[in-house]
Amino acid sequence: MTDRTHTTMESHPDILEMRERHERAERAASTQRGQAVEAMAMLTGLYLAASPWIAGFNGLTTLTVNNLITGIAYALLLSGFGHAYERTHARAWAAVVLGAWTVIAPWAVAGEVDTTRTVVNNVIVGLIALLLALAAAMAAGETDRGGRRDRSTRMAPDMTR
Repeated sequence: MTDRTHTTMESHPDILEMRERHERAERAASTQRGQAVEAMAMLTGLYLAASPWIAGFNGLTTLTVNNLITGIAYALLLSGFGHAYERTHARAWAAVVLGAWTVIAPWAVAGEVDTTRTVVNNVIVGLIALLLALAAAMAAGETDRGGRRDRSTRMAPDMTR
């Protein structure tokens, strides 16, 4: 039989870095910027999903289905960004792709759906979605880069907690 040594989390060699990363993520999530990005992204995704009926191009089936699915996916990807940042910030890059797809969708989906109404709607909503997703992704990058220290300067974990 092998003898297994069980250690506590406090003895983990990277505990200080892990704590600092978690604290940075919580600070980013509690900012008004993070919460505003989440709220605006939810509204943008919901509008994108309903846009065929709001803007009046629901007769164009392929783009209608595309916008419905893309809008719901976008809203789900960025939902939780403001209150569960640590678990959701990596999804922001997928939302960037959805924003870009929304812009080019009127020309990319099957059928003749590139009417003035569809192009204007999708370009404006797609650019807004793209900018919001980039804001979320940049916040993730700032938090991931902020406060990192070289391993050689790391202090030993505090065992008194």
